[in-house]
Amino acid sequence: MAKQRNETPMKLAKIVKHCRIDKPRHFKLADHDPAERFGLSTDIEDVRHVLADGVARMEELQQRLYAQGQWGVLMVFQGMDAAGKDGVLKHVMSGINPQGCEVHAFKTPSADELAHDFLWRTGKDVPARGRIGIFNRSHYEEVLAVRVHPEFLERQNLPSSATGKNIWEHRFEEIRAFERHLARNGTLVLKFHLRISKGEQHKRFLARLDEPFKRWKFSVNDIAERGYWDEYMVAYQDMIRETSTDYAPWYVVPADHKHVAWLVVSAAIIEALEGLKLEYPKVTGKALERLKKVERALKAEKA
Repeated sequence: MAKQRNETPMKLAKIVKHCRIDKPRHFKLADHDPAERFGLSTDIEDVRHVLADGVARMEELQQRLYAQGQWGVLMVFQGMDAAGKDGVLKHVMSGINPQGCEVHAFKTPSADELAHDFLWRTGKDVPARGRIGIFNRSHYEEVLAVRVHPEFLERQNLPSSATGKNIWEHRFEEIRAFERHLARNGTLVLKFHLRISKGEQHKRFLARLDEPFKRWKFSVNDIAERGYWDEYMVAYQDMIRETSTDYAPWYVVPADHKHVAWLVVSAAIIEALEGLKLEYPKVTGKALERLKKVERALKAEKA
């Protein structure tokens, strides 16, 4: 067990590198096995300590992020129904201070949202510097669900000049520009595609139906969307090819084994945050002198 405890973090660094899509033009979704474990244990108890260490490290990094106030962090999670997005947030982000974090779950767009450009509803929720923003689904629904269901596009009431055959290429270009703008202005953008197999989704749907306390998660629409599986796989592959960049990378995370997904996402976030070289602000000069004066006055007070 001790040997495994020491080896797992090093192994995770290699796994994160494998999951990060650095050469998107050559990306093939089929090359990424949803059931891949990368040699990690099948038993969550064997790696629970690694998850706990990750939660503690992320908590420390968030404190530095907030104190420094120079970077915002945007995490985007996309995946088919039952891929485990909520579970990742629960187990990976459990140490995050809610005062410095906001989670946005984007559902069917409202009439007001449909009346704006497709980036408007997510753009207004980008985190401020010092804060973490989590998008459970995101602007990428506009090149996923809307692409698979052309009738969704009709509801946006766009002019004919904006709905031609190149609409998806244009949207990919606009998303890249949007994320480049964020990165240039102090927002770290991390994107996670939780890749689940159709067979595993089937098992999880049945589990939701079999267990009364999980039935609320199930929607009849989930079954309808399952019928478009192949179309979604094509859309996901194109999306990742066109929008995984050095300033806003995609990580394709195998999600058939839930704890493997938790470990990979945790390690990827920590690696990216550590790359920001976050430090607590140093108090110097006259500001430090004032603090020392206050300190002396407090020490001189009678308890």
